[in-house]
Amino acid sequence: MALTSPKKVVGLTLLVVFLFGGASAGLQDRLTMGGYESTGTESYKAAQELEKTFEQGEPNLALVVEDARGVDDPEVAAAGGRLTEKLADEADVTNVVSYWSSEQAPALRGESGEQALVLGRITGDFDDVIDRVEKLDEDYTGKVDGLEVTTGGSAMMWLENTTKAAEDATKAEFMVFPLVLLVLIIIFGGVVAALLPLSVAICAMLTSMGVLFGITFLTDTSNVVVNTTTFLGIGLGIDYSLLFVTRYREELRRGKEIGEAISTTLHTAGRTVLFSAFTVAAAFLGLLALPFTMMRSLAIGCIVTSLLAAFLTVVLLPGLLKWLGPRIEKWRLIRRKSDPSEDGGGSWHKLATGVMRRPLAVTVLVLAIVIPLGLPALNMNLRLPDESVLATDAQSAEVATVLREDFDSREQQPVQIVATNTGAPDQQTGEIDDYAKRLSQLPGATRVDTLTGTYEDGQLAAEPGPASARFAVDDGVYFSMIPAADPYSDAGTELVEDVRAAKAPFDVQVGGQAAVSTDTFDTLVDRLPIAGAILFVIMFILLFLLTGSILLPLKAMVLTALSLTATFGALVFIFQDGNLMWLVGDFVETGGITWTAPIMIFAMAFALSMDYEVFMISRIKEEYDRTGDNELAVASGLERVGKVVTYAALLLSLVFLVLLTSGISYMKAIGIGMALAIVMDATLIRGGLLPAFMKLMGSANWWAPKPLKALHTRFGIREGEDLAPAPAATGTDTDASLAAQKQ
Repeated sequence: MALTSPKKVVGLTLLVVFLFGGASAGLQDRLTMGGYESTGTESYKAAQELEKTFEQGEPNLALVVEDARGVDDPEVAAAGGRLTEKLADEADVTNVVSYWSSEQAPALRGESGEQALVLGRITGDFDDVIDRVEKLDEDYTGKVDGLEVTTGGSAMMWLENTTKAAEDATKAEFMVFPLVLLVLIIIFGGVVAALLPLSVAICAMLTSMGVLFGITFLTDTSNVVVNTTTFLGIGLGIDYSLLFVTRYREELRRGKEIGEAISTTLHTAGRTVLFSAFTVAAAFLGLLALPFTMMRSLAIGCIVTSLLAAFLTVVLLPGLLKWLGPRIEKWRLIRRKSDPSEDGGGSWHKLATGVMRRPLAVTVLVLAIVIPLGLPALNMNLRLPDESVLATDAQSAEVATVLREDFDSREQQPVQIVATNTGAPDQQTGEIDDYAKRLSQLPGATRVDTLTGTYEDGQLAAEPGPASARFAVDDGVYFSMIPAADPYSDAGTELVEDVRAAKAPFDVQVGGQAAVSTDTFDTLVDRLPIAGAILFVIMFILLFLLTGSILLPLKAMVLTALSLTATFGALVFIFQDGNLMWLVGDFVETGGITWTAPIMIFAMAFALSMDYEVFMISRIKEEYDRTGDNELAVASGLERVGKVVTYAALLLSLVFLVLLTSGISYMKAIGIGMALAIVMDATLIRGGLLPAFMKLMGSANWWAPKPLKALHTRFGIREGEDLAPAPAATGTDTDASLAAQKQ
């Protein structure tokens, strides 16, 4: 229909795109900003029990109060008391405590004597907390009853995190489109031709948003889908369009009419686009094994986007090409005398033949570059996000700096030990006292607060007061342990493990930020092998269906793993060790990398790597089926599609590099990580190791057991037009064929 009624196809497709795009206007309101914690962990259950049974919870709101008169000045103390009462009266704010309401607890007084803390907890789910802290910040930051007050805490950190991330992504999008259009004009030489890939990319992005809006009615969906869908939609829409238009122009140069060229392109490059989309989508299926709403949302968003980008490429693009006809060359700004790939003189052809003359030397050289780059990845430390991911001038980051430098305790980050079904606590004060003493003796514990008082170093440091009653209910008791170290550090993990290993008089559940961190990474250790196994099996099956080979799917995954390892090594060198800030922009060095960044980079980079693999290997397979000559197939296949991969890598690198303008460290990491992975994969891996490997393996590249060969013959996918494999060429034939292409 695209060939007989192109205007109808284009019009109908655009109508559907606009309808879905209109529906996507309501997407943001239906997304959750949370989803970073697994609901099946001990720390999650402890937090739920603490809130439901004890009506308590970890403080997520901190007010830093400052006055030059000193926090013990009578007027300051009176104003501080009023401030505490005012905050306690706020809706959805509980567990408010301050220096002035807790018998002047030293931990809530700054070392200078001019600052004090007011702590509280905003109740509700993640999104409710974010909405509420935004209003509280308006009311409590600035002069309040004569005191200088600044709002901070984890709730404020997440508000600034999500708000800044959305702002940075929007800014990046505005930067991306002009850059991409400029590069496309250089690639295609004209404005009209350059607008085609960009049109498909925008349509894919809008349609995906509309579909995701519908998905939000079926399952919780994280706001991470907005950014990932935007950037992946742009990338894949351009990738697929580049491949399609390049093949279309190739067919035109062979003398075919427009309709025939489009038809041939649909049966060749169109097949590859659809297969590539399924491959990209399959690369994200492993993320569904991770029990985090954010990761599952990422998977769903990327699967939807990849499939829709391919669908629009094979539906909208043929209609546009047929409708435009010769007008595709309108507004041509750059004219080229000839296409170097027509005579075998293209750069990818020269590169492939040069590599295949010395395959072993090239392999050793590339590995000597890639492996050392990847070695720092062995020391990668993952951590949960906190205020350190933000710019140092962010409000919550400034508050966190004050808490770290001027207060000698981590009152906001307690380890919570929760026990229910214990019987009446007032009948078990001896057991509670003994257990609290043991907990306070653990390395890394500053103090323990509970029903029977405050404990330090195995001794009762303070008798129970009126506030101690909050630690008990009719059938339960909990303990609040203030840690000495960063809860996201190794010391924080060791403390949680020690608490869980300590002998307790009743069954306990351990929560708090340190426990959340411990449980998150324990969950990843348990689930990542499952996700990896799913990825390996699906990729192997799909690539076998494409190639009919046992070896080539394994080769593809090994080469991709090499490029990703080098990428992760660079991330450790830059963001974990704090190097090259002058290049990527300022960030806070924490000795770790926010855990979501490497997983997102791996998933997206692996998917795009498979995208390039399908582009290249499908064309190589087409040439091999036509000639039966392995070396000629590699040289000719890379010559035909190598420039597409080069252009795609350049464009995608630009798309992700704009994230370096973000003020959030993990967005910078995603930007530089994706750009490095894409460039490395398209150059060293596909340009060096791929032809070297295929030369070294020779005819073994295409080997498979007879039953599997028969399976591939029946169900396999190929870009070529159903050609039977030609007999394998001899070495002499190969040399002659390669020489002929150079003439």
